Amino acid sequence: MNHYSKGFTYFICCVSAMGGLLFGYDWVVIGGAKPFYELYFGIADSPLLQGVAMSTALVGCLVGAMIAGAAADRWGRKPLLMTSAVLFTVSAIGTGLFNDFTLFNIARFVGGMGIGVASALAPMYIAEVSPAEIRGRMVSLNQMTIVLGILSAQIVNMLLARDTSVAESMAWNLEWGWRWMFWAETLPAALFLLMSFFIPESPVYLQFRAATTSQHAGQEGRLKELFQRQYGRVLLLGLVIAVFQQWCGTNVIFNYAQEIFVGAGFDVDGMFINIVITGIANVLFTFVALYTIEKWGRRTLMLLGAGGLGLIYLTLGTCYFFEVKGVMMVVLVVAAISVYAMTLGPVTWTLLAEIFPNRIRGVAMATCTFALWVGCCTLTFSFPSMNAALGSSGSFWIYSGICICCFVFLFRRCPETKGKSLEELEKELVK
Repeated sequence: MNHYSKGFTYFICCVSAMGGLLFGYDWVVIGGAKPFYELYFGIADSPLLQGVAMSTALVGCLVGAMIAGAAADRWGRKPLLMTSAVLFTVSAIGTGLFNDFTLFNIARFVGGMGIGVASALAPMYIAEVSPAEIRGRMVSLNQMTIVLGILSAQIVNMLLARDTSVAESMAWNLEWGWRWMFWAETLPAALFLLMSFFIPESPVYLQFRAATTSQHAGQEGRLKELFQRQYGRVLLLGLVIAVFQQWCGTNVIFNYAQEIFVGAGFDVDGMFINIVITGIANVLFTFVALYTIEKWGRRTLMLLGAGGLGLIYLTLGTCYFFEVKGVMMVVLVVAAISVYAMTLGPVTWTLLAEIFPNRIRGVAMATCTFALWVGCCTLTFSFPSMNAALGSSGSFWIYSGICICCFVFLFRRCPETKGKSLEELEKELVK
């Protein structure tokens, strides 16, 4: 499919995966800034405005994912990766700069668009430039950079958040601390933009572009074609695994880590330390995924993730029910993060980048990524209400049930894709 040297292939995959690094950082940094910008903007007593601040980037994700497929098929993968780098840079500067709550949210929306574009384009681009024998590992590299971005945000938040018991430190947090949490993203965003000038266009896109006589008409045909009967099986699989990656419940731990660890009996300092511990586990077990994805295969890891999380959440919900506190809760949370990091986190992106035919991959990837972010939005919005109505025990029991149901679906429908070219997979999966 391409004639790049192995070293150059690693280079262009690493550059593309920088979109994942910024995705992870931008996604998590707001959690550490949350206690301080809420006081700065005077929304600490307004759940509605707090929800707006937390969800604006999600709306941007939906928009970015929605436009990514058509734009990537019309203008190419490389220009869209460069666009995401620009969006990340503008958002990082603006979010920390603005003193107006509306402008703050506009900047967050721009960053969300960057996440939406990068989450759809980076794994697709990597899959299209990688040889079949290392494609899974290379696409998983994108997930590795995502978790490194998450860990970076957690560490930056912990280092910048000064002792809240000291008045002078708290004043610094309210005026400058949360701003620098966002500004710290500017350097890697600018580096991503610079390095993206040195990567080539995807060979799959170039072949596709050469075979198209009418780009606009071709896009309309591919969108209609995606929903034709012959693609029904593979589209259903893509949509289910995309939504399941969110509705398995693990991202609740990242988005609401403060509430989860405080509910388990930890103070603020203990909360930040435990959040960093989960980030370290996330990185370590993503390394495990890089090793196992080409050995154990995608199907095995997806089943392990669904089944393992189902059991862990069942146990975690039971512990909340009996009001267990302390180290045991940290162990269970870290176990959940670890299982997710070596299974559903990276393998979902790998499968989404592999299972669709070349002709419709752009629009299909965008459609599934859009569904993924819809799943993320509904998960984020529903957890506070569900947690208030059912308690933490009931919430995690529901996530356990979702995982078990998806285990059954994956057991029946998920194919093994390791070691096969994209063209071979098209022949097998589209009938």
